[in-house]
Amino acid sequence: MQDLTNRTNTQPTTPSGAVAEFAELQRLVREPGLLDRQLRYYIFKMVSTLAMLVLSITLLIVVDNFWVQIANAVFLAFVFGQIGYIGHDAGHFGVLRSVRGNRLIGYGVCMILGMSQSWWLNQHNQHHRSPNDLDDDPHTLIPVLAFSQEKANEMRGIRRLVAAYQAFYFVPILTLESMALRVSSAQFLMGGRKPRTYLPELGLMAAHVGLYFGLLLYALNPWQALVFALVHQASFGLYYGLVFAPNHKGMLILDKDNPLDFVRTQVLTTRNVRPNFLVDFLYGGLNYQIEHHLFSMMPRNRLGKARPIIKEFCRQRGIPYYETNPLISYREILSHMHEVSAVLRKGSKPPANIERDNLGAIKSGANATG
Repeated sequence: MQDLTNRTNTQPTTPSGAVAEFAELQRLVREPGLLDRQLRYYIFKMVSTLAMLVLSITLLIVVDNFWVQIANAVFLAFVFGQIGYIGHDAGHFGVLRSVRGNRLIGYGVCMILGMSQSWWLNQHNQHHRSPNDLDDDPHTLIPVLAFSQEKANEMRGIRRLVAAYQAFYFVPILTLESMALRVSSAQFLMGGRKPRTYLPELGLMAAHVGLYFGLLLYALNPWQALVFALVHQASFGLYYGLVFAPNHKGMLILDKDNPLDFVRTQVLTTRNVRPNFLVDFLYGGLNYQIEHHLFSMMPRNRLGKARPIIKEFCRQRGIPYYETNPLISYREILSHMHEVSAVLRKGSKPPANIERDNLGAIKSGANATG
């Protein structure tokens, strides 16, 4: 958790000022064409990513060496991650101008990955509306994890005992993320408020399962197929978890009474991972998470170009723009999770409630300026 009260003035601007401020930021990124569609870029990404998928399937079929197949399972996890980035951008209408075209890309991606597009859109859009809001952000509502002391204190029974040591199992539990995507998708599609497309989406998920295991059993014996699937799914979950964890974990926590305007909400709750060629490639450009949260429809290859504009915009207004390298981001996340769970460990002295102190200071500033 970044100590925002010590680093800067986090007082929000007035509602009319906030609108004018964001309009100015939009103008700054629109004038150089950073919000324009990038069809050639996405065609290249789709073709190159599908080529990697074909390569992995070819290796699976033609290579008769189990250790090569284990390596191939890890490679396929990386390919699934890259495919997911394309689906993510299509879900934000960032690939094509047509809503239907973006939806079709999304359905194709979700069939390959075996998940529901409707479920993803529902929870991801809610996350963008309320980042790091412990009541409204689905990314914080994980039963075995507590992202604030308040939530840790609310835990009961076995969850309370387990969460006391959440910093130690946070990374290993990410290996289950792939399964969680599928289970959550199925629950959403078969729940009480079914989306109109629930039958086609269930059909796409069933097609994924049939093709996935059919291909594995065609190429490998049953035990090898099982090991391949376990390695692949665990690696995919770990890859996605490690990519998305730095975005918000350990940053400012908000609640339903958040007094901040849109720009400050998105920037203060978000962490960038400092870019280089390898980071940009592995993180799919979503290491520019502040830029993405401010302009979710911006094509991924333009986020890096928006970074200096948004950094300067924030600097001029005293808004903290935070970025760091991957290793430090993970250290901050684990340290934060260990600190907030101290209230659950016998003999541990609970640290000061940084989240409440920071949010209280922000609200006091809002009241003072109101």
